Amino acid sequence: MATYIGRRLLQIIPVLFGVSVIVFFMVRAIPGDPAQILLGQQATPEQVERLREQLGLNEDPLTQYVIFLRDALTGDLGESIVTGRPVTVELLDRFPATLELTLAALLFAVVVGIPVGVLAAVRQYSWIDRLTSVVALTGVSMPIFWLALVLVVVFTVRLDLLPFPGRLSSGVEIVRITGMVVPDAILTGNFVGLWDGIKHLILPAVALGTIPMAVVTRMTRSAMLEVMGEDYIRTAHAKGVTPWRVVFKHALRNALLPVVTVIGLQFGLLMGGAVLTETIFSWDGIGQIALESIYRRDYPMIQGVVLYGAFFFVLVNLVVDVLYAVLDPRVRY
Repeated sequence: MATYIGRRLLQIIPVLFGVSVIVFFMVRAIPGDPAQILLGQQATPEQVERLREQLGLNEDPLTQYVIFLRDALTGDLGESIVTGRPVTVELLDRFPATLELTLAALLFAVVVGIPVGVLAAVRQYSWIDRLTSVVALTGVSMPIFWLALVLVVVFTVRLDLLPFPGRLSSGVEIVRITGMVVPDAILTGNFVGLWDGIKHLILPAVALGTIPMAVVTRMTRSAMLEVMGEDYIRTAHAKGVTPWRVVFKHALRNALLPVVTVIGLQFGLLMGGAVLTETIFSWDGIGQIALESIYRRDYPMIQGVVLYGAFFFVLVNLVVDVLYAVLDPRVRY
């Protein structure tokens, strides 16, 4: 197992190298001059040229990439053109917010998706199964931004039940330890901040977790139906094992491998793709800063965000592969 993990970690290097090449040259194909955008339309050509020289934008793209790669190998992803802060520092500051939102969305997807998928499989062809299929298809097809706006209108504007936007209400403060509101409130015993943070987290987590929830539901149902037809399930029923033990101890455990794969992929996608949700809810995470960087042609920040997403996606896939051996003793590396 240790050899396998080490080999997979080494495979991250060529993946990140390929991603860095693609993103470096693609972002420079985006129309617009970062220096001109920073200085505004009133800037003189001399001022724009001076800023381009300071930012190193006058070098040819290949030279710029060699410099970027040399610095990246030492952990230096450059400095943000807009804020002047190191990209690594900016990403570390924003990472806890994105992680908290992603974990909450994935928790919603798993807690709802797996039981509903199991119920649909056990009650195959019933009205429950048909309703589940309709809900899952709707969840997969529904645009995140539209669902987010609907949730805000219903639960914030109409019913006034949940707050919007941000991570905390004005006047509520939490001592920063991990950077995540809910864990920090628990660690410091701040129950007012805990309740306020949970209320702020519900709407973006549901909006972001709806599509993964639908995917997990469909995969759980499909995997359960395949397992429920196996001989050992019929044998368990014939031996008089209670139905709930057959479903949850025998069937569900053997159906979890494809479900875990889907959950891992969705987690990686959520960590790198929460741009719309974070923007709508003013959630100060990596997704929000990614969108701002694109608008402002902040090349170093865009490169850093994409590399972060690629690294996290590959790392999550490694964790999923290792979990296979935990869930199924027959799996060996």
